[in-house]
Amino acid sequence: MAVVGFTKLQAIFRKGAGLDIAKGHAKDITDIIDQKVYDLLIAGERNAKYNSRDVIWVSDVPLTAGFEKSIDAFKKLEEEIEVKDVMGTMAHYPATLALEDELEKRLPEIAGGLLLTLANIMKEVKHDDRSVDHEMIKRAKKVLDYTM
Repeated sequence: MAVVGFTKLQAIFRKGAGLDIAKGHAKDITDIIDQKVYDLLIAGERNAKYNSRDVIWVSDVPLTAGFEKSIDAFKKLEEEIEVKDVMGTMAHYPATLALEDELEKRLPEIAGGLLLTLANIMKEVKHDDRSVDHEMIKRAKKVLDYTM
């Protein structure tokens, strides 16, 4: 199960970054987002444990100022991602701590912010081309891996 379907993914990339994606790229993109949501939750888990808590709070997740801007930009796109879809993708990742209700509610916008961040990185990587290709996805993933 992907965090978002192809039609919604296509809309986010078009509205948010002016990019066109093919259906064959959707799984690569959603796999990256699934992994990055998990990475953020692992960092949040570490912070919660450091603070002697068994629940991950929103404040435990490392959301930088730049990333918060991406989340805000995603909200303005008026594209919704369902909590159940994000939680469904996290089901196959091991978790040792529970999530605060507020964090669980924010997961869709966090995933949306990640999608928009990835789309904008792709746009910067190959700014003269609206069409997403596998090389663009690979390069954008590298940048995201270096920064998050």
